[in-house]
Amino acid sequence: MHEFYDLVSKSDWIGGDSYYSYLEEAGSYWFNAMTPNGILINNTIIMEKTQEFLDYVLDNQDSTGWLGPEVGTDKPRFLWGRYPFFFGAIQMVEYNPKLTERVVSALHKFVKLANEMLRRNEGVDDWAATRWEDFVIVLQWLHDFHPRGEEELLVDTMKRLKWSGVPWEKVFSEEYFPTGPVENLTNPFGMELSWHGVNMAEGLKALPATYRFTHNRSDIDAANLAWDLMFQYHGRPSGAYAADEMLAGLEAVRGTELCLVVEAMLSGSYLYQVIGDLKYADRVERMTYNALPATITADMWGRQYLQQQNQVAAKNMSPNPFPEDGPYSNVFGLEPNYPCCTVNFPQGWPKFITNAFLKADNGKGLVQLYLGPFNVETTLAGDNLVKISVETLYPFDDILNTTITATKPFMYYIRVPSWVVGGSMSLNDGAQIALTPDEETGLMAVAVDEGETIISMHFPAEITIEQRPHGSIAIHRGPLNYAFDIPRSEKIIAQDPLEPHAVDLQLEPTAAWEYALDADPATMSFHNEANLSDRYILPSPIFDSGKPPVSIVVSACPIDWPLGGDMFVTSPPENPECVGKVSKIRLVPFGATRLRISEFPVFSGESKELEGIVDADRIFRQIPLSL
Repeated sequence: MHEFYDLVSKSDWIGGDSYYSYLEEAGSYWFNAMTPNGILINNTIIMEKTQEFLDYVLDNQDSTGWLGPEVGTDKPRFLWGRYPFFFGAIQMVEYNPKLTERVVSALHKFVKLANEMLRRNEGVDDWAATRWEDFVIVLQWLHDFHPRGEEELLVDTMKRLKWSGVPWEKVFSEEYFPTGPVENLTNPFGMELSWHGVNMAEGLKALPATYRFTHNRSDIDAANLAWDLMFQYHGRPSGAYAADEMLAGLEAVRGTELCLVVEAMLSGSYLYQVIGDLKYADRVERMTYNALPATITADMWGRQYLQQQNQVAAKNMSPNPFPEDGPYSNVFGLEPNYPCCTVNFPQGWPKFITNAFLKADNGKGLVQLYLGPFNVETTLAGDNLVKISVETLYPFDDILNTTITATKPFMYYIRVPSWVVGGSMSLNDGAQIALTPDEETGLMAVAVDEGETIISMHFPAEITIEQRPHGSIAIHRGPLNYAFDIPRSEKIIAQDPLEPHAVDLQLEPTAAWEYALDADPATMSFHNEANLSDRYILPSPIFDSGKPPVSIVVSACPIDWPLGGDMFVTSPPENPECVGKVSKIRLVPFGATRLRISEFPVFSGESKELEGIVDADRIFRQIPLSL
C-alpha cells in the first residue's frame, strides 16, 4: 500500500493530501498495523516506511502538543484518529528502546493538551466518545512504564475520557443490550454509534481498562457480561459476531465487518490479560483461525467489507441484504464499500502473534496463551534468557512440540483449550501423562529446568454440533468451524491502475450448495491427510480451497432452498424434505472458503446413502481459477 495506495503513499499524516474522512484515521490505521508486520517478518522496507511515518509525525508536533495531519491547517481537531498512531508508536518503542525518549516525550506533551481539551469539552465527536478506551490503554502504558511523575495527570485524563464517552457498562447491560438486529430500534443513549459493530469491538476493552484505575469488581463483572451478551445474541460459529455496520442478530446472511474481527481479536486478548478467563482466549483463537482468513483472499490482495456465515455469492447484490451498508460490501477487492478495513485489517495476524506469550508470576514465568507455530525469545526476571520454538500444524493438527532453552529454571504455563478431550503430554520424551490443567485458569503448569526442555502436547478434540436459528446446525472440531466450500467462478470487475494485483473479484457458485445434513455426530467422520513425514510443512497460503489437510465428512441430501435476491441465500429452511438421495459431502475449515454454507438445515427421515463423496476439492481442481 505504501507504493500505490493514495491513502497511505500520499497520506496527509506524512505531508500528502490524501484522507477519507475528518476522522483522520487512514494513515494511523496503516501505521499501527504495519509496524508489527514489518518487525515480525523482519521486512526492511516496511520498517523503514513505518520509521519515516513516526519521524514525520513527531517532527511536526506543534507547540500545543498536537500530533497529526491537522497541524498547520484549519482542520477540526478530534482525538480519536491519534489512538492507532499511539499504539503503533508504543510498539516501535518496545521493539527499539532507543526511541523511548522521543516517543514518550511527545506522548506526555500531547496528554497535557488532551487533558485541557477534555476539561473544555473539546475534541470529542461521536467516534471519540465510543473509542475512548483506546486512549486509556495508552495512558496506562505511560503510567506503568514511563510516568515521569505525572501519575495524577494520567489518571485524571483516564477518568475524563470515561466521563466524555459512551457508558459501556450500560450499553452492555442486560437492561439495554439489544437481543436482535437494531435497525428498527431506538438507541436509549441517543448515540447510534454505541451499537456500531466496530465501536463495540473496541468498547469491549473499556470495562477492563476502567477496572485498572477504579479497582471496582463491578467493572470486571460488567466486562464478563458484555462478552457473554454479545456472543449469545449476535455470535457466529466463525467466532465473530454479526454487525453489518450495526448489530445484526443471529441470521446467517447478515454481515460481519472485517474491522470488527481484528478489533474484537485485540479486545479479547486484552480482556484475557486483565481478567484471566479462558473463554476470551478460546474465542480469540476461533476468530483468528476462521473469521479472519475467510474474509481475505488467500494472497491477501483482496478483502471484503462484510462476510456472511452462509455466503453463496460475492457480488453487487440486488436487493441489498445489508440495511446499513452498500450492496457491494461482500465483494473481494482493494476497497469494497469503505476503505477503513483496507488499512486496518493487517493488524489482525501480528497482534494475535504478539499476544500469544505472556509473562506471569511477576515476570518469573511464561504463559503460552495462543497455539500455533510460534517462536519467541524473551528475558524473564533474574536475567533468565528463554527461547521457545513451537513446531506444529495447529490448528490443522492436534500435536504441538515445544522446544525450550533457558538459562535458569522457570514455570511454563500452556493454555489447554476448552474443546480438548482426553489430552496428554510428555516431557523430554518421557511417558505420556494425562493433562491436568488448573480448573480455574485452564493452564497446564510445567516446571522447566535450565538448558533444553522438550514438551510434547496432544490436544485431541471431538466433532461438536452447535444449534443455530431455524433449527440449523454448525459443525466444529477443535478451534475450527467447518463449512461446505462452494465451487465458484471468479470474474475481475475492477482493477487498480497502479497495481495489477489489486482487483475486485465477483464470485458466483458453479455447483449445488443446497444441502441439509444429518445432525447425528455419529454419522460424521474427521479426516486428516497431513503428510506425517513432513509434519510441519503446509501449503502456503494455507487458507484456500483444497489446501487444509483436515475435513469432516457428513451425510447430506439436496433440498429446496431459495435465494433471497441476486444473490444471497434465505434463512435455512426448517425440517426440509430431501429432493434427492442422501450422499456424503466434505466440509472443510471455514477460513479456507470464500463461498460457503456453514449453518445447515437438518433433514429428517431415512434415505439410502449413495457411495462416494460430493467433494468440493475435486470439483475445484476441474475449474480454472486463475486471474
